[in-house]
Amino acid sequence: MIKITKKSKKRIIRISIFFFAISSFSALLIYAFSKNMVYFYTPSQVIEKEAPLEKFIRVGGMVKKGSVLRSNNNLKISFKIYDLEQQINVMYEGILPDLFAEGQGVVMTGRLINSNTFIADEVLAKHDENYMPPEVADMMKDANGELYKKW
Repeated sequence: MIKITKKSKKRIIRISIFFFAISSFSALLIYAFSKNMVYFYTPSQVIEKEAPLEKFIRVGGMVKKGSVLRSNNNLKISFKIYDLEQQINVMYEGILPDLFAEGQGVVMTGRLINSNTFIADEVLAKHDENYMPPEVADMMKDANGELYKKW
């Protein structure tokens, strides 16, 4: 039979506390990361009711050409976004990012008021890998005003 001394008892307690602390910290870390994962719903997912109503979510898609309507007397704007299958209406009040354009991708934060209308609090315009800020594009022009070609 193994005899447990005071020294070995203290060691077992320290190891148990250390294991409990590491386990608790890991569980909290995993929980925090799972709550802060940033996904966005597509218009198809919104139409199919996969996105929750009246909750703060992200929605992303392409701005439909010809759908942007701006108010003349305030910063209200409405437009439609679409994916390959469905489209939804978006309402936003504020200043849009410089890269916002019809036919371009956007990701918005806000809430759904019904299965077809999204109220955006923030609009983020996306661009492709060929995007170049205007300042850099100006520096990359030749004497004729043409952009230098990629090698």
